[in-house]
Amino acid sequence: MELAVKSLTIADFMDHDPHAIPHTANIREAVDSLLSAGVLGAPVVDEQQQVVGFVSEHDCMKDMLNGSFYQEAPLRVTSVMFSNPVTVDPGTSIIELAEVMMSGKPKNYPVVKNGKLIGLISRKHVLKALLESH
Repeated sequence: MELAVKSLTIADFMDHDPHAIPHTANIREAVDSLLSAGVLGAPVVDEQQQVVGFVSEHDCMKDMLNGSFYQEAPLRVTSVMFSNPVTVDPGTSIIELAEVMMSGKPKNYPVVKNGKLIGLISRKHVLKALLESH
């Protein structure tokens, strides 16, 4: 059983649709995308599908509040996103990622292969993998 758990990889449990947001989007467009997809955050990508950041609902809230109050045009998502997020390889062990997550690292990781975004893995995906392996 233990060997089977160790052989589980990120590719086995990741979300293959990471709901990426283009770096050219404004914050309103990003919020609309997050809400439509029902996710709390998403990778921000450039034209080559390379991850340039990660944006969450929390990141967007201040700008949305200011925009509502002051009637300002929304800023670009790049102004509020977290730049240089930690990414993971699809071949990484679920156990290895779980150990990293236990140290208080991010909840969501863009999955990158050959420099391009191919998925997203979160705590819930890791928990599902651990549950299914028992």
